Amino acid sequence: MNENVSQLALVNRLKFKHLALLVALDDARNLHQAADAINVAQPSASRMLSDIEEAFGFLLFERNARGMQPTPLGTATLAYARRSLADLTRFAADLDSKRRGGHGQLTVGAIMGAAPDVLAMAVTELKSERPLLNVRILGETSDQVVQLLHRREVDLALGRLTTPLQHNDFDFEPLAREAMRLVVRASHSLAGKAPLSLNSLIAWPWVLQPITSPARGLFEEELARAGLSSPSNVVECASIFATLQLLQNSDAVAMLPESVVRDYLRAHLLIELPVEIGKSLSGFGLLRRKQETLSEPAEYFIALLRKYSAASLTAG
Repeated sequence: MNENVSQLALVNRLKFKHLALLVALDDARNLHQAADAINVAQPSASRMLSDIEEAFGFLLFERNARGMQPTPLGTATLAYARRSLADLTRFAADLDSKRRGGHGQLTVGAIMGAAPDVLAMAVTELKSERPLLNVRILGETSDQVVQLLHRREVDLALGRLTTPLQHNDFDFEPLAREAMRLVVRASHSLAGKAPLSLNSLIAWPWVLQPITSPARGLFEEELARAGLSSPSNVVECASIFATLQLLQNSDAVAMLPESVVRDYLRAHLLIELPVEIGKSLSGFGLLRRKQETLSEPAEYFIALLRKYSAASLTAG
């Protein structure tokens, strides 16, 4: 009986503002920044955290010189808080969409290489059949979309697993291959020069994806196999739009998916350098959280992704 009373007291004391504070603390690991994130004063946030820890009966964070680090029980609690807050946010968005005459919401994480082909075609057909479905697309690199999936900020994702143990949390279904190209602006002094080698390009400026992305990891592996050092003049950029702008306004070299640069090559805004790269990059695919039932729109969207990726896999 006492245990039931204790559980009821915990449910009665926890509020969604408490969950928002826990998520903000998990992101910032700093009480002042977390208080700013949820628009409360730091003393109020401190009292809220004390109330939460008192309700649970254990410390959620260890306070030290490096900031606030979750305790083992705190880590489990933070995962629950993030899941509950994400579910409420999606419910509120879906409810608002229905109130305005819409029919639900679908949020997808996607790497930039998937966007011009498989993703674009699937979204186009989905919206043609369900024009009032609110579709959101987030992320640009695999490390970003996996993080979004982990944080429950997207329903599903198109990308790659980025660490060996992520298969424990996510199911992966291959969808398409992603050919990579080395490109520069059309007026670059390397235009028309042949033969070229990776070694001859290292001294040039580069725009590269973050080191945590699979494509960047592959690039560094190819350099290592060739006995080459990483370029010293590098801009790290996860944004496809910013990368394309940097390429067109500088002498930088970039390794980008063929699907992303295809139209730029056709319009003669960029040129492809005759150096093969990225051949061993694994295909991207559908990522979803294990043992989770998706909404009907999400399942239908997955069917469309499979439909438009089938030709790509066959061709590869």
